[in-house]
Amino acid sequence: MYLLHLLNFKEYFMKFAKDQQNRWYENKEKILVAVDCIIFGFDNQTLKLLVFKREIEPLKGLWSLIGSFVRPNENANQAVLRILKDLTGLENIFMEELRAYTDVNRDPGARCISIAQYALIRIDKENEELVNKHGAYWFSIDTLPKLVLDHDTMVQDALEKLRDKAQRTPIGFELLPKYFTIPQIQTLYEQIFQKEIDTRNFRKKLLSLNFLKKTDMKDKSSSKKGAYLYEFDYDKHHDQDFLIK
Repeated sequence: MYLLHLLNFKEYFMKFAKDQQNRWYENKEKILVAVDCIIFGFDNQTLKLLVFKREIEPLKGLWSLIGSFVRPNENANQAVLRILKDLTGLENIFMEELRAYTDVNRDPGARCISIAQYALIRIDKENEELVNKHGAYWFSIDTLPKLVLDHDTMVQDALEKLRDKAQRTPIGFELLPKYFTIPQIQTLYEQIFQKEIDTRNFRKKLLSLNFLKKTDMKDKSSSKKGAYLYEFDYDKHHDQDFLIK
């Protein structure tokens, strides 16, 4: 009997809450919540950022990060996953929350808080047709156009976060194809840090780590002799320190 009363009370409370939910905060000003995605990619030569021309007012037609308002039935992570899937056709993408941008006047359209997340994708795996459909373009990070709102700040913050993590963890491998050469890895890290890296020391460091598996395949695109292709062993990298200076 006690359990029955408890269940009845719960049903009553849930009904009451549903009836009242539009009244409890009816006198409070509404604030929009959005997510913005800083999407990095690597084409074996250049670190790039995916941007598009804004499709809505205000500032329609100007270069922008890809974003969306968070829907009532999703959290911020789910919103980002939705955007990435719609834009690239990819799932299981590496992404990490950057921070919330809350400046009162950051968006001339309305009071809006944006939760920024950065993602690392493999350009060779993206659905190019989907990317083109959304009018998105890859720009090298050193030739980026001016972006709307505070998106330039978001990009710089994301680059700082990426550089910090790339120095301590093998996060950069998320940007590489399944098989890659040592020179490709070096080029990637030089792009991330925007500086030249000593080839001998870098190669020695990489080959001392057992999470790189050498294959029998070679890339002969740049020489007849070719360079051996490696692949990343995700099961082993957790057991080792990774430090690039």
